Amino acid sequence: MITYFVTGGAGFIGSNFIKFIFEKYGDKVRVINLDLLTYAGNMDNLLEIKDFPEYRFIQGDICDKKVVEGIFNAYDISYVVHFAAETHVDRSIEDAEVFVRTNVMGTLNLLNCAKKAWETQDGFKDGRRFLYISTDEVYGELGMEGYFTEASPFVPRNPYSVTKASGDMMCRVFYETYRFPVVRTRCSNNFGPGQFNEKLIPLFITNCIHHKKLPVYGDGLAVRDWIYVTDHCKAVDLVLTKGNPGEVYNIGSHNEKNTLEIAEIILRILNEKYNFDVSGDNITFIPDRKGHDRRYAIDSGKIKRELGWSSEISFYDGMQKTIAWYLKLQV
Repeated sequence: MITYFVTGGAGFIGSNFIKFIFEKYGDKVRVINLDLLTYAGNMDNLLEIKDFPEYRFIQGDICDKKVVEGIFNAYDISYVVHFAAETHVDRSIEDAEVFVRTNVMGTLNLLNCAKKAWETQDGFKDGRRFLYISTDEVYGELGMEGYFTEASPFVPRNPYSVTKASGDMMCRVFYETYRFPVVRTRCSNNFGPGQFNEKLIPLFITNCIHHKKLPVYGDGLAVRDWIYVTDHCKAVDLVLTKGNPGEVYNIGSHNEKNTLEIAEIILRILNEKYNFDVSGDNITFIPDRKGHDRRYAIDSGKIKRELGWSSEISFYDGMQKTIAWYLKLQV
């Protein structure tokens, strides 16, 4: 049986990944979920699998060496999938310290504990893999043309992205120094069911549902590449099972949208499919975020060529699924 040690598994992407793994592999896998249950962790995200015999939830901190070592001692861990992170840019601008602690020191603690558990006289136990979930934000701001590749330099522009870049590079160093079996992914913006409502898309959807304004930073023309969370989960599974140690893989969908376009799509779906009466008058412009990157866009050619992955869900279809999920919560 393959045992997954998932960090941050009560969060948005982590919980979707755990459900995806059980749906795909069933009782062939065991999942140990370590989550501190801060503001972004939600146990309701895992209600449908909470009683599975091969699922274990542990509330704890990735920075706690005793807790992490205890998991490695209690279970024969095959894969570490490290989602746990402080991710909200606005919060990082207000207080960077907790981001450094979680995203840098927490990652180092996990790496050290995994290295200790897996190391042998000849290297590392067979079939082990540590996957660090990074972000396209480590690359910084992109002009209005071109795409980030895995070779693009790191130029982070806010406290969140610099701490993710630090964890990313720590993983690289563990491979270069110890040949530790680590792989990294850098993904574009995720959306889908279960995302914490401070994030852009769930904020817009829930504000529309409750007849509140949609706050748009600056002129609303900042561009992001958006990927539906299930597509991301499929890519993570491929990288774990087929990716090469030491490598990094960009994951994106070429669904580039600016903030105003996203607001307009949400309004259109709510009006046309659910008979809401919302309009562009719901949009309100607010002062731009400090260090707000103008555009991110990912070149996913490497993961497509080497592992055969490509996104399957269009932005519009994914948005319809997402809106339906948030509307169901209101019933």
